[in-house]
Amino acid sequence: MRYAMPRGRLRPVDLAREHGLSTQAVRNYEEAGILPPAARTEHGYRTYTSRHAQALRAFLALVPGHGHATATSIMRAASGGATEEALRLIDESHAQLLEDRRTLQAVEQALRSLVPLRSPEPGVTFIGPLARRLGIRPATLRKWEQAGLVEPRRDPATGYRVYSAADVRDAQLAHQLRRGGYLLEQIAPLIRQVRTAGGLAPLESALGDWQARLSARGRAMLRGAAALDAYLDGPA
Repeated sequence: MRYAMPRGRLRPVDLAREHGLSTQAVRNYEEAGILPPAARTEHGYRTYTSRHAQALRAFLALVPGHGHATATSIMRAASGGATEEALRLIDESHAQLLEDRRTLQAVEQALRSLVPLRSPEPGVTFIGPLARRLGIRPATLRKWEQAGLVEPRRDPATGYRVYSAADVRDAQLAHQLRRGGYLLEQIAPLIRQVRTAGGLAPLESALGDWQARLSARGRAMLRGAAALDAYLDGPA
């Protein structure tokens, strides 16, 4: 059952109950600048208005699409009268979402272009050239090796890591999935499945989940924008 917000002056508990929060959380949001400063009674108690209630709704609507830190920055700007800064922060989040969509598209294109190797191939590159090709540090490739994402062989004469065509493929997949926000422990089993199955079908469900998360983020941004617009349209 939806909580009915009282009219007139509001207490911290009135704002808290609407969203199932604690009164301390409401006070913390005010102290963080997410809500405008509250008036005080002669005894020092905070009193809020519908303006504060709108600010809290806007913040909580922004969090799923933009994350807590960015939503906080947006509301600090909006509640502080810096509307253009709030809009700039929102634009940055949308730009990041677009970049993530492009990354997903790049991963899908890369997967379509990868062909299972029919036989072991000789070593084709070393750690330095591969790192430069991917735009990462050699230390990152060593970290990926420790996590099981790549398995280069060692040259018996020099001890240097030698990356085969399969290792390069695995490194490319790891690089693009990392850009998509996947953790090393999430990527490792996918790459192991690719090696075992000799193909890329195991990644299809992961890409579908990735697409669903991007879509959910986009819808959440729309809901957050509507709540923020209502707040900005309210009385100053």
